[in-house]
Amino acid sequence: MLFFEASFVRLLSVLYLLAVSVAEQQTLGYIDVDTPVAGVCECISGIVSNASAVYYPPSKEYTAGIRHWSATNSLNATCVVEPGTALDVVDMLGVLSVFRQPFAVKGGGHSCNPGFSSTAGVQISMTRLNQVTVNKAEGTVDIGAGAIWDDVYEALEPYGVMVAGGRIPGVGVGGFILGGGFSWKSNQYGLAIDTLVAIELVLPQGTVMQVTAADDDLWFGLKGGFNNFGIVTRFTLRSHPQTDVWAGLLLIAAIHLNEFNAAIVKFEANVKDTKASLAPAFVTTPILAAMLFYDGPSQPEGIFDDFLAIPTVNGEVHTQSFKSFMKSLAGLVAAAPGHRIYSAGVPVLGYPSAVIDTIYNETAFWAEHFAALDPTFAVTNALEPFDSGVFSHGSRSAYPPDRARALYPTNLAWAWTNASLDSAVHNALFQSARAIEAAATAEGQNLSNAATYANYALFGLPLEDIYGEHLPRLRGIKKKYDPSGIMDLAGGFKF
Repeated sequence: MLFFEASFVRLLSVLYLLAVSVAEQQTLGYIDVDTPVAGVCECISGIVSNASAVYYPPSKEYTAGIRHWSATNSLNATCVVEPGTALDVVDMLGVLSVFRQPFAVKGGGHSCNPGFSSTAGVQISMTRLNQVTVNKAEGTVDIGAGAIWDDVYEALEPYGVMVAGGRIPGVGVGGFILGGGFSWKSNQYGLAIDTLVAIELVLPQGTVMQVTAADDDLWFGLKGGFNNFGIVTRFTLRSHPQTDVWAGLLLIAAIHLNEFNAAIVKFEANVKDTKASLAPAFVTTPILAAMLFYDGPSQPEGIFDDFLAIPTVNGEVHTQSFKSFMKSLAGLVAAAPGHRIYSAGVPVLGYPSAVIDTIYNETAFWAEHFAALDPTFAVTNALEPFDSGVFSHGSRSAYPPDRARALYPTNLAWAWTNASLDSAVHNALFQSARAIEAAATAEGQNLSNAATYANYALFGLPLEDIYGEHLPRLRGIKKKYDPSGIMDLAGGFKF
């Protein structure tokens, strides 16, 4: 449903402001007037409402606006624009489309891929669009695309409700949902995109649209298709009642690898309670980590006993609020200042012992290999077993291309500080992913059409490996709603 458009008068004012901005820029020492992007920044500043703002270096707002979780996706933009309304996003896109200057859209800034949410041009930071509104009568929650999941959980706790959101601290709402969204609730309710009710979208031609299931093409494309079709300003998600949870993080010494691996295999084979979730990981030190989650206040009988029987180095699992559980994970996922991080996804159909052993061996091998070149190098390879019906909860969507079988989105996240290693790490991640896929194939898994989880996909991965047979349709939707390729001026996986 369309509900307003940028007016011709406003677009004329854009042209006028750009024409007069050159003279104004000559008095500002921090702007290079020979750079076209600088004029666009000034133009945007002149046309947006007081709800929005434009910032330049060295202001603290500018610094916050370009900050990303990983240094690999951190660029020095010409300016940072913080839209405060959807209509201001319309005007920003209007300026950018007329003068075709590069831009990027940042929610939480958690993507590691270079240039996916960063730019040397206009950095659009969605941070002001962070409102969380609970609609108890409708059983939904409206969430601004610039919110961080930590703040969403904080806002929802007094209402006793929850939504399918990010599983670790610091993740932004926008990219997480637009990439699909595996959550602690996914075994019960599917991906975050499967709980969507509506999406407020600013289309490239200057239209704000309330997208719902009635809008078949856009509804399909936005669910896993990232920023190919415009800029999302708000999501409406179904909510679910939330009690305390029994959850926590255990850190285990590698000498207990056999017991740890056996516990993973047993959990995957025997646990059918969809309230239970497990996220084990192999970490450089070497440490075995296990995030245990049960969506209820009491310890579930028998489900996690094998993990609890293993001696721990640190950690605790207990009854706590959902918000408290998420905060307890902060130390596990915190990135040191200046750390460069790449993330890759490896889809598998299950975790038999041979696959788990391969993932552990890959962790140890690459940690040792790169530590000789950069002592700060660290590996976190996470296994992500889900319920076999995890994809059965939603309708067709850009991701996954096949909902007939569950895929486990194994995540390889590697960190380092020596920028000269970027290319080598990128190549090694693909090599490691292939080794894990080969181990799964040797165990009888057919991965020929297994799609990589969009939010874990490493840049350089062919789009066919993420979207499969859906790619031609997605390209058609892109051409329909963005015929001039405005969104191609921003980074990301482009159709």
